[in-house]
Amino acid sequence: MQKLINSFKAAFSGLKNTLIKETSFKIMLLIAVLVVVAMFYFQTSRLEKVALLLIIFSVLTLELINSVIERILDFLHPLPNEKIKIIKDLMAAIVLVASFGAAIIGLIIFL
Repeated sequence: MQKLINSFKAAFSGLKNTLIKETSFKIMLLIAVLVVVAMFYFQTSRLEKVALLLIIFSVLTLELINSVIERILDFLHPLPNEKIKIIKDLMAAIVLVASFGAAIIGLIIFL
């Protein structure tokens, strides 16, 4: 049981660190909150709610993965490096594509 408790403590510590240091995550979280508010303000079906929540958590998860990879790369290679930059740009592109997809799905549901 203590191992499980320690796992949750570590996870919440990571989330707290993310909320303090990751501006992009905070912006996405704010947008997510606005979408959830809109989801309950406008009439949406149960399936639409599930789709919106799935998209929200997918984008937030991808942003967390992006942050982790960026930190690992910064730790392994703190000096500027073109190959590292390309990897970071690709990770950012993954989040951007997911965000565009989420925005399109949100527009389809709300409009």
